[in-house]
Amino acid sequence: MSLIVVNEIKKLRELVRDYRKQGKTIALVPTMGCLHNGHKSLMEKAHSVADVTVASVFVNPIQFCPGEDYDRYPRTLEADKIVAESAGLDIIFAPSVNEMYPNLQKFSDLTMVTPPYELTDIMCGKSRVGHFDGVETVVTKLFNIVQPDFACFGMKDIQQLFLIKKMVADLNFPIEIIPCPLVREDDGLALSSRNKYLSETDRKLALSLSKALFAIRDFFKAGITDTKKLFDTGLTNLDKNVELEYLEFVDFDTFKPVDSVSHNTICAMAAKVGNVRLIDNIVLEV
Repeated sequence: MSLIVVNEIKKLRELVRDYRKQGKTIALVPTMGCLHNGHKSLMEKAHSVADVTVASVFVNPIQFCPGEDYDRYPRTLEADKIVAESAGLDIIFAPSVNEMYPNLQKFSDLTMVTPPYELTDIMCGKSRVGHFDGVETVVTKLFNIVQPDFACFGMKDIQQLFLIKKMVADLNFPIEIIPCPLVREDDGLALSSRNKYLSETDRKLALSLSKALFAIRDFFKAGITDTKKLFDTGLTNLDKNVELEYLEFVDFDTFKPVDSVSHNTICAMAAKVGNVRLIDNIVLEV
C-alpha cells in the first residue's frame, strides 16, 4: 500500500471506517512534522504492532505559548513524506489549522482538555503555562478522529508521555499507549526538530546536556542516590554558556519529585542554547 496524504477529517474517517470493516487494527503517531529518525522509530514501532499506521503532521497552535516559535516552526511536508514512506507508514494526516479548529478566533473560545495542575506546575509545564492543555486537547481530537487501537509516543517528551498515559486512563480511551525510546545522534544529542535552529557553535554547546545526564547516570551507577549530589554533578558538566531552565528528578510512576533515587527515577532537563530551547532526559533504573 502506497502512502496516502489526507487533509480532511471526513476523508480520514472514511478511510479508517473502511479499514475497520476489513478487521484491521490501527496505530497513530502524533507529530508536528519536520520528521527525523526519532519520529521514524515511532512509525516503525507503529508498523510492527498494527495493520494500518497513521501519522499526523500538524503544527498545533494552541500548544505554543506567547513569544514561542509557532510561526517559524519547520514545516517540511515533502521531506516528511520521504521519511514516512521509509518507515512503512500508510497515511499522513496533514490538516490545516482551520480544519482542526474551524473559525477559531481566540483560544479561550475552545473547549480544552486540562491535565492536573500539580503535574503541570513542574518541568516544562512550569515555564510553558497552558502548553499541556494544548497538547492534551489536540491529542484528544486526534484520538477521536482516528480512533486508533495503539498510539506511539517518544520518551524524549517524557512529561508529555506521562500526561497522555494518565489522560487515556482517566478518560477511558480504549487505546494502548506505547512508549518508545529516546533516539540520539551518534554524538549523544537527543534528536529534535528544533536542532535545525542550532548554529554550528551552539550545537557543540548543546552536547553538554547529554554530557550532564550521562555524568549523573554514571555517578548513580557508582552508588550515589542523593538527588542534590546528582544535581550538582549535572551542573558541573553543563557548559557555562548553556542557560539551564530546570534539572529535576521525579518518580517514573507518579511524576512526583524525589530526594533520593529509590526506584526508577526520571532525570529530566530543559535548557536554552543560544535562543533554542532543548529538552532531554534519562531514566535512572535501580
